[in-house]
Amino acid sequence: MADLVKEFNDYRSKMNEKLLADNNKVIKRIFNVDTNAYMEGALDVKTKELLGLVASAVLRCDDCIKYHLETAYKNGVTKEEMMESMGIATLVGGTIVIPHLRRAYEFWEALEEQSSK
Repeated sequence: MADLVKEFNDYRSKMNEKLLADNNKVIKRIFNVDTNAYMEGALDVKTKELLGLVASAVLRCDDCIKYHLETAYKNGVTKEEMMESMGIATLVGGTIVIPHLRRAYEFWEALEEQSSK
């Protein structure tokens, strides 16, 4: 199951390198704004990652959900905090979010498995 995390990260890294190498100023600025938005500020990084996770679930972006799950996990978010946040996302987004909730839970388990090795 930990391959799920590796496959996601390998693909994401490969494609980000290609996109950024294309030297499109707008794309580079969007990536930069995204990076800076999730830095420590009035809100801590954990809170910002959980906000990103909820927004990503409501918007039904599986890649975004995986990204925020991994970053949240690395920043000390607990499974309980993640599940409470995903509960809010499912409430706000409706039952159409449930398939994304399933995949999010599976990815979280892969993160746990990966870190236990």
